[in-house]
Amino acid sequence: MALPREAVGIPMVRRVLGDSLRSLHVTETCVSDILLAVSEACGNAVRHGGPANRYQVEAAIGYGRCDVRVIDAGHGQVRMPDRYPSPDVENGRGILIMQAVVDEISFDAAPGRGTTVHLRKRLDLEEDAVRARSRQLASV
Repeated sequence: MALPREAVGIPMVRRVLGDSLRSLHVTETCVSDILLAVSEACGNAVRHGGPANRYQVEAAIGYGRCDVRVIDAGHGQVRMPDRYPSPDVENGRGILIMQAVVDEISFDAAPGRGTTVHLRKRLDLEEDAVRARSRQLASV
């Protein structure tokens, strides 16, 4: 998805990705973790992705995991914080939040070429869906 560098696009990303994951019977906890991380990455692209006026979100779901890439054309400077900022600071928690809720996070950042945030999480499926799938396979 190519999106305008405005916060209005973030709910659309959440809706499309969330609906896709739920249709595959991913647990709500797992869906929530992925959507939180993606929202943070998109928020960073909106805030720091200039001078371009667009950013991209690419998602792949398969092989028991969800891979999401958020790509912007900003200045390409990513620094992993050592710790959470003090409670009186408004910003600076996004990368640590993403790191806390996904299995893997990586950055490809180059000055003047932008930043790609790659998020990966193993999918937890609802038990009823797993049992129903097992019964279908057993009856073939």
